[in-house]
Amino acid sequence: MAMAYALLIIKGRKTFQDVPDRLKEQVRDILNDLECGWLAEE
Repeated sequence: MAMAYALLIIKGRKTFQDVPDRLKEQVRDILNDLECGWLAEE
């Protein structure tokens, strides 16, 4: 599920604020791994 949110954020369909709190850390890690960590800024 975290990967799905990360991909939606990269595509511009969701923002990091849309991610449920329980998944934010995982999504942030994925975005950092994909060199898109700036998208995880709140």
